[in-house]
Amino acid sequence: MADIIEQLQRQVQQARQHQTPLVITGGGSKSFYGNPSEGETLAMADYRGIVEYEPKELVVTVKAGTRLKDLQEVLAEQGQMLPFEPPSFSGNATIGGTLACGFSGPRRPFAGSARDFVLGCKVLTGKGEVIEFGGKVIKNVAGYDVSRLMVGAMGTLGVLLDVSLKVLPIPEQEVTLVTPAHVNEALDIMNARAGQPLPLSGAVYDGEAVVMRLSSTEQGIKEARKKIAGEVLKQGPQFWQDINEQQHFFFSDDMPLWRLSLAPATLHLGLPGSWLFDWGGALRWLKTDVAPHDVRDAVEAEGGHATLFRNREYWLPKESFPVFHPLPPSLMTIHHKLKAAFDPEKILNRHRMYEDLL
Repeated sequence: MADIIEQLQRQVQQARQHQTPLVITGGGSKSFYGNPSEGETLAMADYRGIVEYEPKELVVTVKAGTRLKDLQEVLAEQGQMLPFEPPSFSGNATIGGTLACGFSGPRRPFAGSARDFVLGCKVLTGKGEVIEFGGKVIKNVAGYDVSRLMVGAMGTLGVLLDVSLKVLPIPEQEVTLVTPAHVNEALDIMNARAGQPLPLSGAVYDGEAVVMRLSSTEQGIKEARKKIAGEVLKQGPQFWQDINEQQHFFFSDDMPLWRLSLAPATLHLGLPGSWLFDWGGALRWLKTDVAPHDVRDAVEAEGGHATLFRNREYWLPKESFPVFHPLPPSLMTIHHKLKAAFDPEKILNRHRMYEDLL
């Protein structure tokens, strides 16, 4: 694998020398996400495998090109899992691409985000340098924040090579409960239950009912069910997989799909379209043909932000706009400084996040 790193390093160094933009590619499962980026392909799929796995320490170090499902299978053999429940959207999804996009699944508000479980990483910068941040144990915090910066950076700060992750045991038992509700009633239910000492690991409103997942020991589940009502959904595991992988019927058409981040207690915005709430109301999916600036204005008025997650082409070429919510000047300044430090020639995934960053 050292040969592959050297090849990648040479390609980046040559691209920097000739000002050639590079498009970092893993399994291609998330190519729909973000702004279009053009350039020479920097292929990561061959850089794969488990570097080190210590089940007793709840730590795994893995190469970025490793398929997500392969990593999950290795962990499952030891009764462990990735706590942030990342979606794959394809059997070819890689752990590097997953972390670069910063995706987390339904467990996120209860267990933590992808960023919370990154202990350290090895990165190939836009300067062609291989550098390491963080470590394999939580107490080793040297450079820890830099490792976390790579999560959700869409490859614009560097190419993830190796990453060390904290893992957790798979819950002994899970049950999914369904409670019919209208939209604002659903928000009240989810917020009330989130404030109780319950072993929640999922909270969705699908337009008709609140669907909540409990994850604990057998006794823990019994005690929790004494506190909350709901009909057991026998197909619970399939429901959560469909939500996470966007195979639920809600995601089945070509209407623009917005990913709205809001405080969980925020009342329903009432924008026209179809809605699905995840993360107890903190993540809201909206399918609508409402003009992008109207969607963003409504979300921003509530202190949130809006990302056009899928089907940007619906608006092209009649309207062009950024996929990600525009940053305030102070935050954009920080982004520019980080980009200058890690990729001064701006060759990595150019335009993928913000066109102002190149």
